[in-house]
Amino acid sequence: MTVEEYNQCVDAHADSLYRFILKNLRDREYSHDIVQDSFEKLWVNRNNVDGTKAKSYLFTTAYHTMIDHLRKTKRLDNREEIPPQAITHSKTYSDLQEILHEAIQRLPETQRMVLMLRDYEGYSYQEIGEITGLNESQVKVYIYRARIFLKDFIGTPENVI
Repeated sequence: MTVEEYNQCVDAHADSLYRFILKNLRDREYSHDIVQDSFEKLWVNRNNVDGTKAKSYLFTTAYHTMIDHLRKTKRLDNREEIPPQAITHSKTYSDLQEILHEAIQRLPETQRMVLMLRDYEGYSYQEIGEITGLNESQVKVYIYRARIFLKDFIGTPENVI
């Protein structure tokens, strides 16, 4: 990878990488740190990374760094801690984005990651598998389970509107 390709990579992927990490961590400062660390690792390994695979390398590196951080701080969501009454959204409220954000935050970590890579960042199942280290069928199962949880949490459109 040349210096020019590296600079193009920074311009092209810094914002989407930051959004992905911030959406999962909800910590601006640490999200900045992870993005910076990912680009630093890309720079150190620039001679070993193909310019066409730089995006995948960045997201994979950031994903693993974020997982390490989550494990260290023990901020993993535990679904058993959520009372069954809290799984469905019963109050009438019109801000669907806020309700969806709350539902996404209640997802188990792996489901949240693969769902966001697929629906927010637009990665294919195969690319998500490469980033997360899961096989393609596992990725599909996690995305399916996440969507079912979101559907159950949000409920019918009448509850939201």
